Formats: sequence, C-alpha cells, structure tokens
Amino acid sequence: MSGTAPGVAAESRRAAVLGRPIAHSCSPALHRAAYAQLGLPWRYDAIEVGEAELAGFVQHCGPEWAGLSLTMPLKRAVLPLLDEASELVRLVGAANTVVLGADGRRVGHNTDVAGLVAAMREAAADAGTALGPGPGPALVLGAGATAASALAALAELGCSAVLVRARRPTVAEAELAGLAEALGLPATFAPWPAPGEPLPGREEAAVVVCTAPAGAGDDLVPAVPASPGVLLDVAYAPWPRPLVSAWRSAGGAAVAGDVMLLHQAVAQVRLMTGLGPDVEVMRAALRTELVGRLP
Repeated sequence: MSGTAPGVAAESRRAAVLGRPIAHSCSPALHRAAYAQLGLPWRYDAIEVGEAELAGFVQHCGPEWAGLSLTMPLKRAVLPLLDEASELVRLVGAANTVVLGADGRRVGHNTDVAGLVAAMREAAADAGTALGPGPGPALVLGAGATAASALAALAELGCSAVLVRARRPTVAEAELAGLAEALGLPATFAPWPAPGEPLPGREEAAVVVCTAPAGAGDDLVPAVPASPGVLLDVAYAPWPRPLVSAWRSAGGAAVAGDVMLLHQAVAQVRLMTGLGPDVEVMRAALRTELVGRLP
C-alpha cells in the first residue's frame, strides 16, 4: 500500500531513534524521506537515551508518539517495558522497534532480521549470484544482540550450519547456543581470528556476517580469503567500509550495514505508519547522508 492513509496515519505524529551514542545515526534521514514521500506530516528525531533513562522516556511517550527505533544498548533493555512482543522478538531476545498505540500499548518488533536477509540477498544479486535456498555453511563474527538476529537471518536463508567466532567464545556460546538450537541451525563456537589467520573461503563459509564494531571489522581486511562468498559487515561508519571494499576486490559479494539499515527501516516505516514507502527514495536519502559525511 502506498500514498497517504486515512485517519491516524495522516495526522501529525512523532517517532525517534534512541540510543547512546546516537549522533551518528542515519535513521532520521531514512524515516524523514519516507514520510515526505508518503505525504505524512510526521516528525522523526535522534534522541540520546541510555539504559537508565529508557523506562522513563518510554513511559512519558504520549498519544502523539507512533513508534521508536532502538539501537545499542537498548535492544534488550526495552524487553521488560513491552506490553506485547512479536514471536521473533521472543526468539532472538532483542527488539529494535516499538510501535506505540494510541491506547498506550507498546508492541516490540525485530526488523533487524528482515534487514539482514534483504541486505545479503541484495549483495548476492548485485554480484550476479543467487543466495539460497540452502546456501551452505555460514560464519558470524562477534556476539551480542546483532549476532542473535544474524543467526535468525541465516536460518531463514537456509544455511546448513554456522560457526560463531567471538572474543569470548564461552560467553557467546552461553548466549547464542540455545537460540541456534531453537532455529534448527547447528552452531559451533571458536575464538576471534588470530592476527594473520585467513577467514574461510566460500566453500567453508558461503555467507559471512561481521557484527563486530567498525574497528574490529577493519582489522580483518588482511584476512579476506582468496575465494570469498557473501559478506555483510553490519557497521556502516566510517563509510565506505574497508572490509567490504577488500572483499569485493577479492571477487566476493559484499555490502555494509547501510544496506541492512535501509531495509530494516523500510520495515519499521510499514509497522509505524501502515504504509509501504518507496525503497529507492529511502536509499537515495541514505546515500546522500553518507556522502555528506565524507571528509
């Protein structure tokens, strides 16, 4: 559905992305572009909110509020504040979206998984290859809430197994093994790659998702394999991503977190407004924002 919806969607409403730090967020550019294209007189802000302030902020959101986008460290902290959560949120234990009803109900959703799946499929399509069904084994670099969403995305893509490599593999296993089992995705856990250790090629890891912070991902540039598969580096700043550039230079298909951000934001706009935004309008706004940040 596109165009302006009758009733509440056409009224002036508010939404925002919350997190700490938050100044780097590109979400305002994405959501504002969608509202303009849909003809909605809505407002979308980036607001710095930490875990300690989250409950108070959510409780004071009045009927003018339509929804919240959440970034770290709030995706798990918000769970006790929800009146209802989607099955996916309950499964992965993280919500990046809260839809706020006029009656005050707070419903949690996870659009990160949809964003991950769409970004990886887009990377493969741009390289002239198909991703799935059953693309083979996968590798996840890093742990935490985004890694949990990555496991769900890899299960949706039909990956046969996953290797999770983390700074603290025993902690990662404690946090993610149960989820992997629930997803029917055989998982093993190992330490973060040692300096100089190459990452597995496409036969050993057809799909690679780097959920680590930008600096850690940049350190993996020398580890790019000779025959890389599909890579998603969830970081997008600074842009362009060195790991993505090196991966493509080696002949692999790769995208950065801005593509994931785009597709998860499209899903957020649908949830908050009940309308279908133009993906390419939002993509153009995001690209303009990123280019404007270049030194």
